[in-house]
Amino acid sequence: MKVYIEFVYLLNFLLDFMILYGTKRLLKINKNISRLLLSSVFGMMITLLVNVQISNIELFLIKIIFSLIMIVISFGYKNILKNTFYFYIISIIIGGIIYLLNIKLNFYMNILLLLFLTPIIIYILIKEINNYKLDIKDKYLVTIKYNQKTYKLEGFIDTGNKLKSPISKKGIILVNIKINPIKTIYVPYKALNTEGIIPCIKPDKVMIGNIEIKNYLIGIAKEKFNLKDYNCILPNKLKEELI
Repeated sequence: MKVYIEFVYLLNFLLDFMILYGTKRLLKINKNISRLLLSSVFGMMITLLVNVQISNIELFLIKIIFSLIMIVISFGYKNILKNTFYFYIISIIIGGIIYLLNIKLNFYMNILLLLFLTPIIIYILIKEINNYKLDIKDKYLVTIKYNQKTYKLEGFIDTGNKLKSPISKKGIILVNIKINPIKTIYVPYKALNTEGIIPCIKPDKVMIGNIEIKNYLIGIAKEKFNLKDYNCILPNKLKEELI
């Protein structure tokens, strides 16, 4: 079967881009998509080695070097080893699943199958890894006492939760339960391009595990959290207090 080299270049570009994008989403790296596109273009150059007579060891070393350069182009030098590690993890899982399927089709049908399955595999992989992180990291039993009632919640620390009262400077613990407030404190907030006011209460006592924390308000979220079984989001600053 005749295979056009341009098609191989395009395939290599698309796969590199999807894997780099998957790495970006998995690690929540805030970098422009244009850097990923540029890196994927650079990655196409490895295809030039197809017709070059080199040993397997030399080819392996060249691929490692190319990978490191692609990671630097995409995400910079910061956390380069961690970023490269997850780049390879995603690549290996995709390659392993495709190999496991071992569907005997012609070349172009295999390529279409690969392009169809790759984003699905990356999506599932990111979702499962993020769920796993939530299950084992920053998970806490939160006990809130208010108005002679006790609420036991499953919470986790969200690095993006930096809400605090602009007046009292108290941090805000977000909960997704029904509480009948005696007195409501309305706290304005601003996050990214969103602004609003969140109703809060001053708890009688808050325990995280066996540690009592003070100077925090309880913010009552209007919408449900899309976070498995969690009904409490703790602010990032609590990491220092819970060490």
